[in-house]
Amino acid sequence: MNQDLILETRGLVKEFKGFTAVDDVNLKIERGTIHALIGPNGAGKTTVFNLLTKFLTPTRGQLLFNGQDITKKDSASIAHMGIVRSFQISAVFPHLTVLENVRVALQQKRKDTFAFWRSEKILDELNSRALELLDSVGLREFSHAQAVDLPYGRKRSLEIATTLALDPELLLLDEPTQGMGHEDISVVAELIKEVGKDRTILMVEHNLNVVADLSDTITVLQRGAILTEGNYESVSADPRVREAYMGVEEDQLEGEGTEHNGPVVETSV
Repeated sequence: MNQDLILETRGLVKEFKGFTAVDDVNLKIERGTIHALIGPNGAGKTTVFNLLTKFLTPTRGQLLFNGQDITKKDSASIAHMGIVRSFQISAVFPHLTVLENVRVALQQKRKDTFAFWRSEKILDELNSRALELLDSVGLREFSHAQAVDLPYGRKRSLEIATTLALDPELLLLDEPTQGMGHEDISVVAELIKEVGKDRTILMVEHNLNVVADLSDTITVLQRGAILTEGNYESVSADPRVREAYMGVEEDQLEGEGTEHNGPVVETSV
């Protein structure tokens, strides 16, 4: 077993009534890295994420986490093992406070999830850790605000805090900057970079400047299969990647005013 691999897929296939959405995908996610999964619309990225987190069952193939075959385990089991997913749409309790949202996640880790009937004194025992997590994502000053009142980027930061409360070994981020303005993108990108210092991250991300800035390795999917893999420089220079994204001439794929010489920032994948 390769000790440097935290997650591996072998011959991963997912078929839907004769349509092959994921076709022989072999991923190798190295421990302690940020690994991006990109590709044009319909490339199979979300389906791969759903397979990794067991929201879908593979038609064929294997999933290995820390060398252990998890192909037949359910989503709750792999979450307890340390694979935690953050969803594309912010998934927080809107009418709980920021602090309460993180506390609920900590309760889940302690296996007393949603024990709202417990005394406030007992629940307050979780406050110290919850505030530490809010500090780590820059939200301590918002601890008593209702989640519904947070700006969108801050909601995504809160979602990451609740995810971190589950103490993941592998964090899967699904479009973490989706729908954000430039200021929020910068905040969340810096947060991902900071979080990635202590754990492994696999993310689907449409913003290629974010991908270029954060990722150690990039896997490009096309029509459910791996097209190529490597660092940003090698991937962005691959003519197959340029054709897969837009199907137009190369000069239309050059981002103006950016240090990265690759596909334009706002390309959707």
